[in-house]
Amino acid sequence: MTTVVQASVAEQSEAEALYRFQTETPEPVRTALGMTATRIGGGVVLSMREDITRFWSKALGFGVTAPVTARLVGEVCDFYRAAGTPQAVFQIAPAFLPEDWPEICERQGIVQGSSWVKLVGTTEEAVARADALDLLPDDITVTPLEVQHALEWGTVMMRAFGTPVEHYAEMGAATVTRPGWHPYGAWLEGELVGTGTMLVRGDTAQMFAGAVLPHARGHGGQTALLAARARAARELGCRVLVAETGAEQPGTHNSSLHNMLRLGFEVAYERPNWSWQLEPEAS
Repeated sequence: MTTVVQASVAEQSEAEALYRFQTETPEPVRTALGMTATRIGGGVVLSMREDITRFWSKALGFGVTAPVTARLVGEVCDFYRAAGTPQAVFQIAPAFLPEDWPEICERQGIVQGSSWVKLVGTTEEAVARADALDLLPDDITVTPLEVQHALEWGTVMMRAFGTPVEHYAEMGAATVTRPGWHPYGAWLEGELVGTGTMLVRGDTAQMFAGAVLPHARGHGGQTALLAARARAARELGCRVLVAETGAEQPGTHNSSLHNMLRLGFEVAYERPNWSWQLEPEAS
């Protein structure tokens, strides 16, 4: 890799994308899902009280402008308690965890869960890899998304990730017309089967929501979506690409991870998910 991507850049890129993805959602959807958000200590704190997937309540982006402290973590947990959030996840780069992190976790009832990997790359390397691989699937077409397909695109996104469609699809669709977002769709025989977008901030492009419906996998759609966004990022003046995906466990295979590695992304670090749960009220 020709460009060193600092953990601070990678963490803030993801945090801002998630913050915008949720806070730019239409108000009726925010109300239905019980969505609230705030900024604490340089990070973002996102709550979705009625989220049955338990995926979207996250606290991340910490350690960049202010250190992670017991007080900061306490403020975040207090926010979640006040919001009635059943469960939330702290996502903090290992480099930003304080020495007393185990004590903080014990005090707040935070436990370590599964891990994600943070991937970074350069636009030049990704485009060069895509060109060398000659990524032109015969039966998959990737195009910038047209506005009239926004809700369908949001629906495909949620179906591909195996999550509910009602309300969640509208959350995804809302980004299509928002400044800074660049959505793409993958088409198979005229059917929209894959999604991918990116949020551009300065010279950094955050890969987001790359997924393909189960029946359309194995055709190179996800890699083509990555390549299309990398080329667009280069045209927009971006030098750096940032992405995340689940870490592979023994005996498992994450196709998304390998697709990104093929295009020159590198694993910057592995980041555990630290789970917090709302204590049940005493009877």
